[in-house]
Amino acid sequence: MLLQGNDLETLPDSGLIAVLADRFQKNHRRHSGIDWDSVLARLHKFPEKLAALAAMEETGGEPDVVGLDAASGEFVFCDCSPESPLGRRSLCYDRAALDSRKENKPKGNAIEMASTMGIELLTEEQYRQLQLLGEFDRKTSSWIKTPDPIRKLGGALFCDRRYHHVFVYHNGAESYYAARGFRGRLRV
Repeated sequence: MLLQGNDLETLPDSGLIAVLADRFQKNHRRHSGIDWDSVLARLHKFPEKLAALAAMEETGGEPDVVGLDAASGEFVFCDCSPESPLGRRSLCYDRAALDSRKENKPKGNAIEMASTMGIELLTEEQYRQLQLLGEFDRKTSSWIKTPDPIRKLGGALFCDRRYHHVFVYHNGAESYYAARGFRGRLRV
């Protein structure tokens, strides 16, 4: 059941809820077997999660439900924008990388921005799972959570989709590009 009119006015952040409900209805493939009323009930139970979803939406992530953890009952939201979210690009990987740059510093870093938003960067496995639900990052790329051994050596990982294939690459963690951002996920 999709909420309408006065039903939305009783919800916290009803404008965001309406956007999420509309996106949910238009993208059934991403959440087969999940009904919107269950998602909405979970959002009512954990309204503090709306701030993270609002931050995802405001930065261009277009969050949508991409799964359900049957053990915990949590719904998994993920950025489903066709390209890496515009409001999260031109960032290096983390604080250490940002501090290591002496000049031409980016405006911030992906790890801290995600933490401030209340979300997590996708792992390589989660990124590959997302790509099964659609074609994302065909013109951009997204930082992913980098394993500690790689990060300790100064590197960081990112992914994109080209030629109908998901690629994982490495770069210095201090690098940043106008076409690279990050995708996040949130459990509600």
